[in-house]
Amino acid sequence: MMRRIIKIDQGVAIILSFFKKIIRSVIAEPEQPVAEKVRVYSRAEHNISRSKISENALKVLYRLQKEGFDAYLVGGCVRDLLLGREPKDFDVVTNADPEQVRRVFRNCRIIGRRFRLAHVHFGREVIEVATFRGAADNQHDKQMLNKDGRLLRDNVYGTIEEDVWRRDFTVNALYYNIKDFTVVDYVQGMQDHKNGVLKLIGDPETRFREDPVRMLRAVRFAVKLGFNLDNDCQQAMSKLAGLLSNIPAARLYDEVLKLFLFGYALQTYETLRHYGLFQVLFPATEKSLEQSDEGFPRMLISKALQNSDIRIADGKSITAYFLFAALLWEPVQMLAQQSVANGMPEFLAYQDAANEIISRQVKSTALPRHISLAIREVWSLQPKFNARVGSKPSRLITHPRFRAGYDFLLLRTETGGANPELAQWWDKYQHADEGEQRRMTQPPRKSQGGKSTRRRTYRKKAGSDSSASTEV
Repeated sequence: MMRRIIKIDQGVAIILSFFKKIIRSVIAEPEQPVAEKVRVYSRAEHNISRSKISENALKVLYRLQKEGFDAYLVGGCVRDLLLGREPKDFDVVTNADPEQVRRVFRNCRIIGRRFRLAHVHFGREVIEVATFRGAADNQHDKQMLNKDGRLLRDNVYGTIEEDVWRRDFTVNALYYNIKDFTVVDYVQGMQDHKNGVLKLIGDPETRFREDPVRMLRAVRFAVKLGFNLDNDCQQAMSKLAGLLSNIPAARLYDEVLKLFLFGYALQTYETLRHYGLFQVLFPATEKSLEQSDEGFPRMLISKALQNSDIRIADGKSITAYFLFAALLWEPVQMLAQQSVANGMPEFLAYQDAANEIISRQVKSTALPRHISLAIREVWSLQPKFNARVGSKPSRLITHPRFRAGYDFLLLRTETGGANPELAQWWDKYQHADEGEQRRMTQPPRKSQGGKSTRRRTYRKKAGSDSSASTEV
């Protein structure tokens, strides 16, 4: 009897499993790519040339193919090659697992916990090799999601058809096959590429819940490529922006650098604010921007980001600490002004405000210690620029952060936050010779009745009596 009950239970379980698979195929995964949807673009139908591909990437592709594995270029490098741009790096995907890749390449290291990757080193260049990711139906020890649906660990390997489904955007899911120089497209990525549309693969809400950082990536790619965000993607971003607060602050710091240091910072900033993402990254700053400055919008951040874009376009460098100093200045200034109004000395007010705002910010984006110290130095120099008498200017000009502090003063001047005459004085002072600098820092003469009362000493003439010497 017991055996019969067990067999019945097993039969019921098989039937239930069968119906679950049918329901999943009809409802849960209608958009998952399948082999029948694949479109292969021949060499004559695309503009990717091997002459534009890194020699080391080609070595990896050919070696894997020689060992009997499938090997493709995938992701941003394929997307950028199709746009006629030079890719920043080249990513390879294969059906070889990381251990097999390491056996093929002696110069290989395996990294990663969430998803294990093989890095093949050629001097300073690193070719990243990933194994096709699988679309497992059930969670197990190699795949884990948290209560919000965010993917915490993902070492499920699969086929190229499954790997396509696990990528984020259609234009990043194009595979360049080294075997016949074709581009393999399962998700109409080539068409979206042609139309300039950034579209998520699958349901946007589900994909953003898996990894909320995809919302930041969507903004970065759309701005960088000049693409339009898909409507479904836009709606999901506005709805789920708050999920970014669950991402580790250290990871968000890295993402902020990617957002603002690639030459399109101003447009990125405006897009982030439009979808409610900026307020998660910089809550104190967003709150300060909601308040006008004597009826005028606060423009320092916009001007700073615009200047950064110009510098990058001119081939000049920009620093992360100066960027964060600009992004966090408004809340620091407002908090410091409140303290000054309550009777606190200006220097101490700015010092306390800086400590408070940075302590809040590290909860959102984990600023490294050397960055936060540099930010504080730039801010602490601002009230010191008001001292232009005596030895203080000569000491200030030798400060290691003087140039950054002076540039920040100019930024404040451009946006109405500092007196233009002050910036002009410091511009003249730092380019003057030593004698001129001494004259510029002399205290003003005191006058009484319209006449100077500065004491003058007259030397006695030769042969005259010492008592004749006078001071007026």
